[in-house]
Amino acid sequence: MTEIKPFRVDIPKEEVERLKRKLQDTRLPGRPIVPNAGTSYGPTYQWAESLYNEWVNKYDWYSVQKEMNEVPHYITAIEDINIHFVHTRAENTDAIPLLMIHGWPGSFWEFSQIWDRLSRPSNMKDLSFHVVVPSMPGFCWSDWPPRAGWTLRDTARIFDTLMKRLGYKQYMVQCGDWGHFVGRELASQYTDSCRLIHCNFSPSSLPDGVEYTEREKAVADRGNGWLENHMGYAVCMRTRPHTIGIALHDNPVGILMWVGEKYNEAADPKTQERPFWTKAILTTASLYYFTGCIMPSMLCYYESVRHEKFAEFALRPENRITVPFGYTSFYWDTEPSSRRAVERTGNLVFYRERDNGGHFAALESPEGLAQDIRELAGQEWTKYE
Repeated sequence: MTEIKPFRVDIPKEEVERLKRKLQDTRLPGRPIVPNAGTSYGPTYQWAESLYNEWVNKYDWYSVQKEMNEVPHYITAIEDINIHFVHTRAENTDAIPLLMIHGWPGSFWEFSQIWDRLSRPSNMKDLSFHVVVPSMPGFCWSDWPPRAGWTLRDTARIFDTLMKRLGYKQYMVQCGDWGHFVGRELASQYTDSCRLIHCNFSPSSLPDGVEYTEREKAVADRGNGWLENHMGYAVCMRTRPHTIGIALHDNPVGILMWVGEKYNEAADPKTQERPFWTKAILTTASLYYFTGCIMPSMLCYYESVRHEKFAEFALRPENRITVPFGYTSFYWDTEPSSRRAVERTGNLVFYRERDNGGHFAALESPEGLAQDIRELAGQEWTKYE
């Protein structure tokens, strides 16, 4: 068996100091692009300036790094690719193995508010999980994809091998964003090992000719606005990742704006008001900067299905989820689906609508997401025992 090596997050002091110097040496424009620009041209100037000031004057990387190291990290080589992952084992040896997969602009840290809830429940009667959270190839300390044409299907194959290497012959998956497409591949093509899946993002279309419910109409209108007004970042990354990637690589404020914009736009408005959300944005920007992963992280967009084709992709017979499938529709997500839409793409056995939370469910609503994962697992996992 290939070696699994312990890993510790330890950014050299000189790199932390260099980031501080670069931030302090940055000149912001000092005003919005036009008077009273508001959000018409992107996030407000005041939002950007406030985040910048917080990063320069208050954010403490070392305290966040200490929190990261409270859980075990590892690295292992699979097909000559080093994969970084967090692995929090439950005390109960019969706990359910759970693979949690992030997307963009996420990272393994996206699950930092939920991995202990799932592996070490406060109520001993609650189901517990052995939680595995890998960094996708090209993110943080996982190697960059080794060749052109590396797809999320390749990542699914790697992650299936990872779970088996850890001794988990069968496991459950939880995923969102690009992680959904990795999970969909596992739940349609690796069904001997992936036995159950929960998604908080599952783009899908309603049948033709149906009358929309009030919720379906509201989220459809918001989704149309998203495709029309918020997709510039995706067009850049799916067409010119070298251009924007090299421009942002050693540019911390550039990274902050590029990833922070999505945390600003794709989250529940109430989430955005929490001080924790500033920490979430600055931690993500810091991880992308320190690990030099902003450019390779863009390959998800370059090598994968385009946003306007997401629903069509999920409807293809070869991409249908055949294992039991659970989905939670968070109202403030970028593309929240409804039951009668998402059930067209797989064997849907669990569905819940939540009016709080958005695209980053594990960070925004860890209690609700943990509850839904447990309910689905309690309903379906015992059928395999």
